[in-house]
Amino acid sequence: MRTLLAVTAALEVGTGVALAGAPSAAVLFLLGSPLGPPAGAVLGRVLGAALISLGAACWCARDDTASRTATGLVAALLLYDVAAASLLGYARIGLGMSGPGLWPAVILHSALAVWCVACLRTPRPKAGADPNVRAGRG
Repeated sequence: MRTLLAVTAALEVGTGVALAGAPSAAVLFLLGSPLGPPAGAVLGRVLGAALISLGAACWCARDDTASRTATGLVAALLLYDVAAASLLGYARIGLGMSGPGLWPAVILHSALAVWCVACLRTPRPKAGADPNVRAGRG
């Protein structure tokens, strides 16, 4: 399982960097079609599936806050939220895009990033420890 997770992490991060850095070139390489219909629709669906997967991972880890895995997940969420807020902010400021959900999405991802930082800075109980029992009492 460790090898699976490491290989998947490397492949998906590499693909993510390519899509974030040069989306048109990455889509042309992956799908053999320029970014636009139908490649844009396929890419949107793949990204939608990625967000569903991210949500599922968060849901599954919601009660496992003391593990290193949960910490890693929150660190990944921090990277995602900072990137999403930055890219959406650039879409508005740099590209002049102006959908009604654009600024609310920038604000939401910024707030979630701050929340991630707060969670990463907060000491967590050791895995398996009962949070209702104080150290030395038990």
